Amino acid sequence: MSNYDVAVIGSGPGGYVAAIRCAQLGMKTALIEKYNTMGGTCLNVGCIPSKALLDSSEHFHNAKEHFGEHGIGLKDLKVDLAQMINRKNGVVEQTTEGIKFLMKKNKVDVYHGMGSFVNATTIMIKGEKEETISAAKTIIATGSKPSFFPGMEPDKDRIITSTEALNLKEVPKELVVIGGGVIGLELGSVYARLGSKVKVVEFMSGLIPTMDKALGKELQKVLKKELGFEFYMNHQVQKVTNKGKSVELDVKDKKGNDVKITGDYCLVSVGRKPYTEGLGLDKAGVKTDDRGRVDVNDHLQTNVPNIYAIGDVVKGAMLAHKAEEEGVFVAESMAGQKPHIDYNLVPGVVYTWPEVAAVGKTEEELKEAKVEYKSGVFPFKASGRARASMDTDGFVKVLADKATDEILGVHMIGPRAADMIAEAVVAMEYRASAEDIGRFCHAHPTFTEALKEAALDATEKRAIHI
Repeated sequence: MSNYDVAVIGSGPGGYVAAIRCAQLGMKTALIEKYNTMGGTCLNVGCIPSKALLDSSEHFHNAKEHFGEHGIGLKDLKVDLAQMINRKNGVVEQTTEGIKFLMKKNKVDVYHGMGSFVNATTIMIKGEKEETISAAKTIIATGSKPSFFPGMEPDKDRIITSTEALNLKEVPKELVVIGGGVIGLELGSVYARLGSKVKVVEFMSGLIPTMDKALGKELQKVLKKELGFEFYMNHQVQKVTNKGKSVELDVKDKKGNDVKITGDYCLVSVGRKPYTEGLGLDKAGVKTDDRGRVDVNDHLQTNVPNIYAIGDVVKGAMLAHKAEEEGVFVAESMAGQKPHIDYNLVPGVVYTWPEVAAVGKTEEELKEAKVEYKSGVFPFKASGRARASMDTDGFVKVLADKATDEILGVHMIGPRAADMIAEAVVAMEYRASAEDIGRFCHAHPTFTEALKEAALDATEKRAIHI
């Protein structure tokens, strides 16, 4: 039996990053992965493949809708979905092979098979062969899987999850999406750009409900205008039925009236749940909370002192970059260092177009906490760079403390918001004021000037270009 300082169960962004950092810090490390490929949901059936398809579909949409205005003529434009899927698969393969290389480079021993606890320091791995290892410490990083409510159970044929949506053989004429959150809107955007009529059924009154309400309102307007999305807000799905070559949804609107919604496929995207099946947590004595998440303290330590848990399997936002930060945090804590994570400064991003990104407190949260704040907003239609690229939808909003001017939140919807949000994170990490960002010199013309202008607008309404 091989002995390790640390065993990491799960090779997603949290797991593989934790393994690398442990190895860098001199610990003998094992990484256990259930499947043959590494990278977890994110690299195989999540973040990476969805972004590959989003990019491909955006190229097609721009060629079809906007190239003519740029003076570029095309004819016989068509979608080759099979090639889009092949390219996506190639991106996934390159990325997962990169993780394999990093494991070798950092001398991390990789085991493929289902890892489960025999006890708090012993792990059995059932793969092509059965073997057992011992580990002084273990990091659980097994991630999450799609969730669903009764009546909408996926059959992976017509009633699908995000996994199946990444490998459809045809562009649906009509795609029904249950859930107005990140996953549904991103994959809905892919197929809407390729010609699908997308119908979104959302129980809440607004899209992306965990983000600032103004972002969801703007995104709904743009998706309806640009891609023809149809929205059923305040609607509750009762049942989804596979009709053979179509699906039928029994839905109730906010008044309790019965509504029928039909389509070729139904994408169920109502969230994800922690994946802990088969881990043998009971044998190790590890407790879970009432939502099935591994229960951890502020140091991401379970009730069993030598076992830690990170990422989607614990409380907090289910984000790859949050899991990565937690992986580094646990590794450095094990090494006796004093790392720190400020969860308020973990940005959230929606990779639609326009992109949506946010960090810090929303207006709704500040109002609820009775924090006095001021707001500055700058629309992209007033940005020269945005006009040049024909990306004028959206805005940047900066929220700052009314008394101190410290930035409390930044919320943006617009071109390259996913990249722009990093400036806001850096500023807030160093507790910058809105005036600080307003006084930084931003290159012209750039999209980031919108952040500067929004910050100026929050500082005594000093914006120049509105």
